[in-house]
This record gives sequence, structure tokens and C-alpha cells, in this order.
Amino acid sequence: MDIVKTRCVSGSFEKLEALNNPELMAVIENWVKLTDPKRIFVCSDSEQDWEYIRQRAISKGEETTLSVSGHTVHYDGYNDQARDKKVTKYLLNPEQKLDKAVNSIDKDQGLAEIRGMFKNCLQDKELIIAFFCLGPVDSEFSIPALQFTDSYYVAHSEMILYRKAYEYFRTAKPEQFFRFMHSAGELKNAVSVNVDKRRIYIDIDENTVYSINTQYAGNTVGLKKPALRLAINKASQEGWLAEHMFVMAVKGCGGKKTYFTGAFPSACGKTSTAMLPDELIVGDDIAYLRQREGKVFAVNVEEGMFGIIQDINSEHDPLIWEAITRPNEIIFTNVLVNEEGEPRWLGDKRSLPQKGYSFSGPWTQDKKDDRGNPIPYAHKNARYTISLKALANCDPALDDTQGVPLSGIIYGGRDSSAWLPVCESFDWVHGVIAKGASCESEVTFATLDKEGERKLNPFSNLDFLSIPLGQYIQGHLDFGKKLKNPPRIFAVNYFLRDTHGIFLNTKEDKHVWIKWMEQRVNGEVDAIKTPLGYIPEYKDLKLLFKDLLSKEYSQAQYHQQFSLRVKDNLEKIERIEKAYKQMENIPELFFTELEKQKGLLSKAQEKYGDVISPLDLKD
Repeated sequence: MDIVKTRCVSGSFEKLEALNNPELMAVIENWVKLTDPKRIFVCSDSEQDWEYIRQRAISKGEETTLSVSGHTVHYDGYNDQARDKKVTKYLLNPEQKLDKAVNSIDKDQGLAEIRGMFKNCLQDKELIIAFFCLGPVDSEFSIPALQFTDSYYVAHSEMILYRKAYEYFRTAKPEQFFRFMHSAGELKNAVSVNVDKRRIYIDIDENTVYSINTQYAGNTVGLKKPALRLAINKASQEGWLAEHMFVMAVKGCGGKKTYFTGAFPSACGKTSTAMLPDELIVGDDIAYLRQREGKVFAVNVEEGMFGIIQDINSEHDPLIWEAITRPNEIIFTNVLVNEEGEPRWLGDKRSLPQKGYSFSGPWTQDKKDDRGNPIPYAHKNARYTISLKALANCDPALDDTQGVPLSGIIYGGRDSSAWLPVCESFDWVHGVIAKGASCESEVTFATLDKEGERKLNPFSNLDFLSIPLGQYIQGHLDFGKKLKNPPRIFAVNYFLRDTHGIFLNTKEDKHVWIKWMEQRVNGEVDAIKTPLGYIPEYKDLKLLFKDLLSKEYSQAQYHQQFSLRVKDNLEKIERIEKAYKQMENIPELFFTELEKQKGLLSKAQEKYGDVISPLDLKD
């Protein structure tokens, strides 16, 4: 360990020795030998250590202070603004198989490439070693994690987003832990230069993620989506679920709290749902689900938010707006900063800035790119990083080591023509297959895919699967078999349009759908049985719109929103069947359940036609 000792700044080697963990020390020694850092700084859980990271992020130009105390801004490179799925690959041995659509590379080849990129890459840099925990510390949900990075911004982000775990490593001495190796690569003006050579490689056998030549947090903050990939594989082996889900508490009569999880693709309303007024948030992005005594319990893997900031404003998002505009520890990314040192972003409902500094550098209203297209003052995928505990609606159960008991699971996506605003599945199997596994969504700007293209996105988790999809679906089915009273499964769709392309709901209407779900799982309202599942009765929605939103809700609106578009739904099922038939080892029950769904729709179509009013079904 002499090489490690000689590179450590004062006090850092002693922190490593205090861990008394040979497996951990071997990992550190091998990484130091490969990357050859000029200095090594080891972060304990102390405020002093993390203040060092904050200050270095500023002094190195990775972050800049803003006018409000605690606020800083970070800029990723102009071409490094989203998760890059094309260069995100699994390192697989010849005998290992994932679905054909999943990017992979031969393990020996990939390791040779990525280790070659990391070879001596830190000779002029400081290596940061930090310790975190996915899930509450010291619980059955806990997964310890070790982060190596040369980016103070990445370390600072993780400090806000995750539970610090140096002391957990010291006392528990875990032999198994997730490992994240990151380097921003060569920098110019604190921005990664070689983004054309960015790589995000995932070794599920060794629970290790490598990322290099990139700064965007979705590629570099290892404990976020890279860790979700590792956790899905681990969960499959151990019989629990790692999901791309929020966790929230919905308040009901008598002050009771009912907990839901919800899976939505990025930029499809997930955070805004978890942040509904007068409800409580446990988490907005990733959840672990485990069984105990025939019930399901969930935790938020994180304790912070890395949220999309576009369209956050005081009118539609008062809780987030209040938190991100007052003194707090917040990192803004890829927003515009005006001359007064204030962050500005698209959809904030403030006057258009005249000039400032943004993700494209100095910005003015007439700025154009190389093709002559106007450059917006902030990026569509601009973000904010903040602790959940800074939010007024943070549920005290955030750090509960037992997790929260789940009553409902929600699946959502962008569907302009088929799915209803809210629909409850018939049972667990129907919900897993016809709702979760059948989720389609239009592509958003959070990835580098073609925006607007409709894609199958099972469980809103397809991008992060580290096991075959058939195995993942079977895992959900098996999970439900052990439950005495499984959570009810719902599907929502905030993006249904009429024949003229006009949205049929406002952003606020989602609160009504959530409250109806709370009433359903608590047995307080009845529902109408349809070929797709159970839908609300008009009288219950009318009361909810009045009580929650002070809005009149007409029978005509109800008819328009909840009429079944049979042809669109049959076409949707055919698309889904076709896609799944091209995959291997999909459970036979999957196709049986879809055929059953088609039969119910076809029978109703014969009786009522292509568009079926909910009022007809109620009769």
C-alpha cells in the first residue's frame, strides 16, 4: 500500500487504515496503480471533508457560486447533456446473454479498452474516494457503494443525493459493495474535451461501473442510473425488486397516509406527481421493494433529487419553486445565469433574459448554432440537485430502515391515443403484464434518442435492465405470488389528446387521479369494470375536482377522457405482442394475458363500437 500512502493528502491514509477492510484496500490499491493520481483525498462523513469538496469544486471552476447563498451552477459540455445509451454497454462473458436490444461488449475486449483509457489518466489530478449507501444505512435495503472520481462536481452531487457511509464501512466492514470508477478525462475550461470518446461500461459480475470523458450526471454519478443497473441484477438473484419509481404518501380521511410507488420515463410527470401539493414525498426516482410477512415495503434509494428543471415555476410547482429559490445547498446544471447571478431556465414563467452565460457559453438572444438554428438560453434537460430534506413536504419516513408499506403501484408514460387517464388493473398478474410490461412512451429529451418517437418501455425501466426482459417480468410475477394482499396496480396517462391533438387534461388534474387511487385502495369508492380494468365513476371525480382543484367537472369531459378507444388499444396490444415475440424466453403467461385483454376489447367492440362511453359500461 506504499503507493497509496505516498499519494494521500494529510489524514487520508489514516482514514483508509481505520476501515480495516482488506477487500476494500485491494480495490483501492489496484485503482491507484492503474490511474496513477497525483494526490488522493479520502472523504469521511465529516462536514470538514465535504466542505473541502465544495470549495474545490468552486476553485477548480467545476461550479460557480450564484447570488443566493448555497446555490452554485455547473455546466456540462455542449455535447454532453444527456444519458448516452449508445456508449453505455455491459461487459459480458461469451456465455452471458441479454436481450438483443441491450448494448454489450465482450468483457475482455471492453475491459482492455476502458482500462486503457484510465491508464495514468490521473497523473495531474486528485483522486477522490468517497463512501455512500444506497437505501437507508444499516437496513435490509442497504447496499454500500464506493466512488472513485476526479470530479469535485460528481462528488458534491453524490454528497447531496446519497447517504454518507464512511462510518458504515468502518463498523460493518462489508466484503461486497458496488464500485464506481469515473474520470471526466481531459478538461478545457472545466469541461470534458473528448466526449466523442466517452464510455460507460458496466460489469455486473464485479458490481463495477466505469465512466470516462463525460460529466453529465446521468453518466457519471455512479450511484444513480448506473447503480440501478447493478441493483436490478442483484435483486433478480435475491428475489426483490429494484425499480425506476418514486415513493409518495397520499393523505386520506382521518389523517391516514397511504403509500404508492410510481414508474414513469424521464420527463413524463414522475417528479411532479411525487411532489403534489398537500401530499408527502419519500423519493422521486429509484426505489427498492422487498417483502416482509406477505406485504411489500419500499425505500427511496436516495435522499436527494436530481430533477429536470424545465417548466418548474411558482404556479404549477410551488413546493419545488420555494425550495430552489431560497437559500439552500443546490447545484443547478445547464441553466442560464444572468448578470445578477440568478439562474434562469425554460418554462420558469419569468421574462425572457437578454443575455447571460449558459450551457453554450456566453449567450444573447440572437445566438445561433453552426447550422443557423437559434440556441435556447437554457438546455431542455437542465437540472437541479437538492436534498429532499430541504422540501417542506418531505415525509419523515425517508430514512426509515423498515421502509414504508405499499398499497399501490402506478405505471405511466406518454400515450396520446390509447391509455385512459387512470385505470386500475384486475389483479397483480394483469397489472404486471397489461400495465407495467405494456407501457409505451414517446421519447423525451432526457436521452439522446430521437425525440417524439414512440417506444415500448416496460415498467419505465427498459434502459436500465441488466437481465433479460423475460426474466425481469417473471421476477415480478413471482414476487406477487408470495403476497397475501398485493398492492393494487394502476396505469395513468397524463398525455391523452383529442382528435385535434389537444391535451384532454391540465397538469393539475393528476392530483384527482392520485386521490381516486387512494380512495380505491382504502375501499372508499366503487369503480366501473371495463375491458382495460376499473375506471372511476363520474360522481366521484366530480367531487374530487371540486374539492381538490375548485373546478367544475362536466359529464362531457368525463365522457371524452374515459371513453375507450377500442381500435387504438387493439393496435397497441398488437404492437406490444409483435415486439415481445421477437424476444426470447418471455413467459407464456404474458401472451395469454394479452390475448385475454384483446378478447375483452373485441367483445365490447362488437357490442358498442370503436369508441365506448363509460356510461354505457356502467349500465
